[in-house]
Amino acid sequence: MSEKKKFNLEYELRSSPRILFSFISEPNGLSQWFADDVVFRDQTYTFTWDGEVQKAKLLSVKENKLVKFKWVDDDPHCYFEMEIVQDELTNDVALAITDFATDETLAEKKQIWDNQITYLVSVIGG
Repeated sequence: MSEKKKFNLEYELRSSPRILFSFISEPNGLSQWFADDVVFRDQTYTFTWDGEVQKAKLLSVKENKLVKFKWVDDDPHCYFEMEIVQDELTNDVALAITDFATDETLAEKKQIWDNQITYLVSVIGG
């Protein structure tokens, strides 16, 4: 099995960092676009998709800036991060995604993020 490698994606969003942050950090916000159901307890997020459950630890959080998660059952070096990037000149806001995938799963992973972010945009109304 090939090793997972880091990849980055960036999506422009019409939202304030403060509003966007609630969608990437709070269970209520995450459950509107990222997963069907999200529960946060003891620094662990439990995500549910179509009855399938995955747990992730919250590794770090910076107010209105970023959240970094680690899937409990994933490789030690792997994590996924959502960072809010704001252009100083234009004030344009983007969401930068860092995630890990094998060469075999990269296209699929990117497609999943594309789909999730499309949901996020529709929820935010961007």
